[in-house]
Amino acid sequence: MLAPAKVNLWLNVVGRRADGYHLLDSLVAFADLADEIEASPSDRLSLTVDGPFASALDDEADNLVLKAARLLADRAAIAPRVALRLGKHVPVAAGLGGGSADAAAVLRTLIDLWRVALPVEELFDLAACLGADVPMCLAGRAALVSGVGERLAPAPRLPPCAILLVNPGIPLPTPEVFARRRGGFSPARPLRPWTDAASFAATLAEHGNDLTDAAIALRPEIARVLAFLRTSEGVLHAAMSGSGATCFALYETPQLAERAAGRVPRPWWHHAGTLVG
Repeated sequence: MLAPAKVNLWLNVVGRRADGYHLLDSLVAFADLADEIEASPSDRLSLTVDGPFASALDDEADNLVLKAARLLADRAAIAPRVALRLGKHVPVAAGLGGGSADAAAVLRTLIDLWRVALPVEELFDLAACLGADVPMCLAGRAALVSGVGERLAPAPRLPPCAILLVNPGIPLPTPEVFARRRGGFSPARPLRPWTDAASFAATLAEHGNDLTDAAIALRPEIARVLAFLRTSEGVLHAAMSGSGATCFALYETPQLAERAAGRVPRPWWHHAGTLVG
């Protein structure tokens, strides 16, 4: 089961609840970069992790993958007996929703493996218990996101776009970014429809990402990543995804994205691919 990386094409903070959670307005899509989840019957619950970013999880005795398995087993009133494998290809703490995508993929995988009969509404409620980003990753399609991330509405069809993801190689935990954010809240903007890649990019630029300044204050290298992407040949739009530190650029063709990828400075991580609506 693939767990695609989530990309926040825009992210506006429009308010804050009494419990401290921020209210968001965001457009979410997915890239063709993905972690991999495999599951096989076992006499106990276990997890092995491999892949280029496996070492980033070495200090995690427990994570969303195991929590998702236990939560579903508890809801189904069965023992969580399964051997899980996570192939980690999405950077950790990178603003790409990797952990949330992994949890969503585990839920989908184990529902099939354990043959759990669960109404769709209950499944999404279960996903929300694991984190605000898990339901949108469970849906796995472009969505307009509101509330604290739990309210999803289908997004208009996205135009074909190539995408380049670049991360300076430094983790950036989401709570630190929200804690560093200063200023008021953005007013909710009306959605201006797009007809092609150029008008789509213009709409993204209008909305922007309200967490960019806070993320740059914590990790100044993000500003250099954005400067590189915004001056790349053929770029339509470049911004930070989610709470960072990963940034993205959109192009009309995969060739332009690959050409920009060939100029990404070392040791920055990058991935050139397509935006999946």
